[in-house]
Amino acid sequence: MRIGNLGGRLAIVRDGRAVDVERASSGRFGADPQAVYADWEGFRDWAVSAALPDGEPFEPAELGAPVPTPRQVFAIGLNYRAHAAESGFDAPEGLPPVFTKFATSITGPVTDVTLPPGGHTDWEVELVAVIGRHSRNVAEDDAWDHVAGLMIGQDVSERVSQLAGPAPQFSLGKSFPGFAPTGPWVVTPDEFDDPGDLELTSAINGEQVQKGRTGELIFSVPLLVARLSAVLPLLPGDLVFTGTPAGVGLGRDPQRWLAPGDELVSRIEGIGELRQRFVAP
Repeated sequence: MRIGNLGGRLAIVRDGRAVDVERASSGRFGADPQAVYADWEGFRDWAVSAALPDGEPFEPAELGAPVPTPRQVFAIGLNYRAHAAESGFDAPEGLPPVFTKFATSITGPVTDVTLPPGGHTDWEVELVAVIGRHSRNVAEDDAWDHVAGLMIGQDVSERVSQLAGPAPQFSLGKSFPGFAPTGPWVVTPDEFDDPGDLELTSAINGEQVQKGRTGELIFSVPLLVARLSAVLPLLPGDLVFTGTPAGVGLGRDPQRWLAPGDELVSRIEGIGELRQRFVAP
């Protein structure tokens, strides 16, 4: 099942067409894309058994963020060994670096992003896990049962702000408007042959700059759910940005930054793509 946000309304996406959930369920489930996670199990059971209409065609630019207003956003740093190395850090052990992307940075899959003046704006394609139920002290073996689905995220990062001292400002440097494009929809784990091993790539103006597999994650999605939920509750509709593979601009020689007119395309196998165009401040 693929769950989207079409014009601010919750939709099920099938074969390039969108079914409006509120109308199809005769009001049992509302139009708010965020609210569905409070009753995710009930919604999933209904969607599997319901006789859904064919739906309406749509354009990708009409899609909003599938999970637009999460209460908590967890972003995981240095979760691929090659990316940790290119960033000048040892691979983490025990618990990876955790920060947040503030919710006002969240946008949909096809957007224009204004570059902050005087900055060095970088790209980081990531798999994002959406939490589907209240999760506290979850065992790793049970963690997929707590994940509603997966989507693509871009952890767009302004490195000047992020690394400014005396202590780095990871969350602020990664939370400018438009710096958390997500989507194009939430795909339930049962759609994948192996939800733990998916190819992810990013390209700038057609040139591939990142390529990896989520099977290379140091802390897998189930392990992240287990480790995070051991510290605090994960809430329905929360997001976990799981980290990025090597190939970011910061780690290149010479370093490379996004410029006005650049188009960044982020893809994950079995999910789809995000498409961002960067514009001058």
